[in-house]
Amino acid sequence: MDIGFGAPIAGAWATPRNLTEFGRRAERLGYRSLWTFQRLLIPAGSRMAPVYQSVLDPMVSLGFLAAATSSIRLGVAVVNHPFASPLLLAKQAATVDVLSGGRLDLGIGSGWLPEEFTGSGASMARRGPRTEEYLAALRALWTGDAGFTGTYYTIPAGRQDPPPVQQPGPPILLGGMSRPAMERAGRIADGWVTASSADLARIAEAAKIVQETAAAAGRAPVRIVCRGVVRAGKEVRSESGQRFLLSGSYPQIRADVAWLESCGVTEVFYDLNWDPAVGDPAAKEGAAVLRASEVLEELAPGAPGAPGGRR
Repeated sequence: MDIGFGAPIAGAWATPRNLTEFGRRAERLGYRSLWTFQRLLIPAGSRMAPVYQSVLDPMVSLGFLAAATSSIRLGVAVVNHPFASPLLLAKQAATVDVLSGGRLDLGIGSGWLPEEFTGSGASMARRGPRTEEYLAALRALWTGDAGFTGTYYTIPAGRQDPPPVQQPGPPILLGGMSRPAMERAGRIADGWVTASSADLARIAEAAKIVQETAAAAGRAPVRIVCRGVVRAGKEVRSESGQRFLLSGSYPQIRADVAWLESCGVTEVFYDLNWDPAVGDPAAKEGAAVLRASEVLEELAPGAPGAPGGRR
């Protein structure tokens, strides 16, 4: 089981200094990876969660982290493909991969906020087929193929240089909590990444769908990456009284991670951006940093009783 950490890109702790310091500390403590996510717009009058109220760009943040670190992997979970052409995202991803020495994991989603589609001039229709074609276009660009022609995307003959360090390109992880999205990840991607709203109590069922689809396509098992929305120090329960996984004491959280591994999860990254005391822009930065620092240290792969770590 690999253990990663959500980089400070939302709310009170999302500063250049904290990006640098938490990235370096996570690397030193043996975390496998650092992760970002995307939010383009907060619609007027919306009541979106605090984590979405103030968010740094995910790819720019990864480029920043590439300069601050040397060995830890850098991932985005996820960047939504309808909002950027494959030509643009292929160039951004290759650049991060070059600057990091081949450390990028590219998570891709199809988006869900209507206002972001409107503002990006994108269509919400046929997102599944568009996703499949988008991945084919990315891979064509990364491997130097001369152009790409599909139903939704056309790229004139030419090249993008420099190519990514990882060949045939950075690993692609697909998001999406529907069964078709899981099957798509198993069929054409390098892995599947859960959403922040995922019911982790049912993760074994989802992982099975992904891996069975991969096997049916003649592929090796793919990665199952879980965003760990950590609620340290307090048990959070559903309306039925069931404790949410990754909430409560540190021993409880570590036990939950071990259980997730038994369900087929290959990597968990602890994401404190979803903790209102950390990722809310209204929180105090000093208090947010202290809380995040404690969780970073307590749940580090090398800490007593902690699973996982860098390979």
